[in-house]
Amino acid sequence: MSGTFVGMPAFPRAAHDAVRDTTLRGNLRHATRTIRAKRAGAVAEVSDWAALREAGKQIKDHTLRHLDRYLEQVEETVTAAGGTVHWAVDADEANRIVAGLVKATGESEVVKVKSMATQEIGLNEALEAEGVRAYETDLAELIVQLGGDRPSHILVPAIHRNRGEIRDIFRSEMAEWGRPAPEGLTDAPAELAEAARLHLREKFLRAKVGVSGANFIVAETGTLVVVESEGNGRMCLTLPETLISVVGIEKIVPTWRDLEVFLQTLPRSSTAERMNPYTSMWTGTADGDGPSAFHLVLLDNGRTDTLADEVGRQALRCIRCSACLNVCPVYERAGGHAYGSVYPGPIGAILSPQLRGTASEIDASLPYASSLCGACYEVCPVAIDIPEVLVHLRERVVQGGPVTRGGNKVVLRPAKGHAAERAAMRAARWAFTHPGALRGGQRLASRTRRFHPRSLPGPGRAWTGTRDLPAVPAEPFRDWWQRTHGGKEGSR
Repeated sequence: MSGTFVGMPAFPRAAHDAVRDTTLRGNLRHATRTIRAKRAGAVAEVSDWAALREAGKQIKDHTLRHLDRYLEQVEETVTAAGGTVHWAVDADEANRIVAGLVKATGESEVVKVKSMATQEIGLNEALEAEGVRAYETDLAELIVQLGGDRPSHILVPAIHRNRGEIRDIFRSEMAEWGRPAPEGLTDAPAELAEAARLHLREKFLRAKVGVSGANFIVAETGTLVVVESEGNGRMCLTLPETLISVVGIEKIVPTWRDLEVFLQTLPRSSTAERMNPYTSMWTGTADGDGPSAFHLVLLDNGRTDTLADEVGRQALRCIRCSACLNVCPVYERAGGHAYGSVYPGPIGAILSPQLRGTASEIDASLPYASSLCGACYEVCPVAIDIPEVLVHLRERVVQGGPVTRGGNKVVLRPAKGHAAERAAMRAARWAFTHPGALRGGQRLASRTRRFHPRSLPGPGRAWTGTRDLPAVPAEPFRDWWQRTHGGKEGSR
């Protein structure tokens, strides 16, 4: 996976700087609290929400268990409908395929639907290197692109920007990318939206090549589905002569009946809407209607390796609703940039280290970017147990062990900087398996409690820097039980 933001530090250092940006925190606090309050109301309207959630989980798990069969079915149905299927093992191969397809048309511009898969592989930069300019058409993605910025949220990439900042970006940057911003542009939402509409309309009408991702692929018919709320996606998917869709292999659902479940849960979990405003579906090509050439690039880029992990594979259920970001106390304060990936928040903390591995400092730090409060699991519409996967990945970072990378079984070495943690865990394991030693240690700790420090030295400073050590009780529980109950089993 090539989606690491260049020069990004590990999460603790990035978050340390982010939480001191009062404007950023204000923008995030306002946006996430508004979204999650609306989502709670939209979900409460559905009496069978728990059943829908379980159905989504079961559909995704079934598909992942039989992914080889459904991938072959997708290739057959897309090809039968007039499309061409390409297989990309990693980001470099996907970028080469897309760049080659664009250059074969003779065009030097493409319009893009918002797509996390293309962000993941760095497609815009790869096309730029080949002399092709990619124009983002989603409003938030446009803001990010014009500002030379990075996405900060799965659903609302420009969530870290307020209206005044967006106005300034439009005024200073739009002319460089096409139609300039209107004279006297203010920060009124209607004016900002109109400026973006006018800027993008000329690109929609001129572009001969469109690039998209997809929220779902229906295996039984080869139909791709994009859900969005602005209408830009429909323009990108229907007006160009050539359409290229880059889609992760985990986005497959077996049947139309399965798709119906997600078309209920996704809009309520993401935008708090009862149904999605624009749901675009296309199956191959059709004479006189839409693009005359359709290419589907099926992207692995670490997904098969993730699938091999029996605990971590549940991250591949994700339907990119972003509900976990909006309830996460860590994300609300640190923002998306601190995660160093196009996948921020709780889902990014478990997905990025699996797609990219934990060899880099930032990926090794992401499983720790959580309080393990469990709010992310409670709101996930496909019941991904994010806290469970976080703990699983923390164990991988500290202990190392066997994993699958590039389709091969390898043994990871423990990450640097965790020697003290490993030693402490080994000592705890030894103590808990030797009751006499544990009892003696408890008594010694109780009798020396007046001399205990309120903070830890060395590596422990990171934990006690924001909290006091818990006070040791005056006597161990075992001694208290012996003294008050006489050790009699029947007195419990």
